[in-house]
Amino acid sequence: MNRWLRLLKHRWWDETDARRVLHGDGLDRIQRAIVDSESRHRGEIRVVVEAGLPLSYLLRQSTPRDRAVSLFGKLRVWDTDDNNGVLIYVLLAEHAIEVVADRGLAQKVTAGTWTSMVGTLRDAFRAGRADEGLLGAIQTVDTLLTRHYPRAPGTADTNELPDRPLVL
Repeated sequence: MNRWLRLLKHRWWDETDARRVLHGDGLDRIQRAIVDSESRHRGEIRVVVEAGLPLSYLLRQSTPRDRAVSLFGKLRVWDTDDNNGVLIYVLLAEHAIEVVADRGLAQKVTAGTWTSMVGTLRDAFRAGRADEGLLGAIQTVDTLLTRHYPRAPGTADTNELPDRPLVL
């Protein structure tokens, strides 16, 4: 894509657009799904929906994956006790979806599993059902984390990351 066209596209989208995509109580529903999910396993799930890349990323010609990996670090998703945090990142300006899983979970899950999840989420966004797509993605991550990092009966949830989706 032309560099100037990309810049305009990213400046066109803003946080209001991101909040509109997650209509109604979508953010609340996503947060409740994360809280519910984390009650069953020791993992951490973080959801970020970003309207457009920051100017510094655009000037460096960074990819959505670059931004997702950067946010994975900045939001400390990598810093969980069991190295099992998962970031689900959506960049609206480019219709891009990235999943970044910490090394503990990444070594236990095939790339095909993540690719399938992203495809299903992308289809939901295209159909105008962004919040439902994100809920489905959280369910997929929940299944993986529950299988590989189940919470032992009677142990409390140590919430290491905020559960509220971040809208930028």
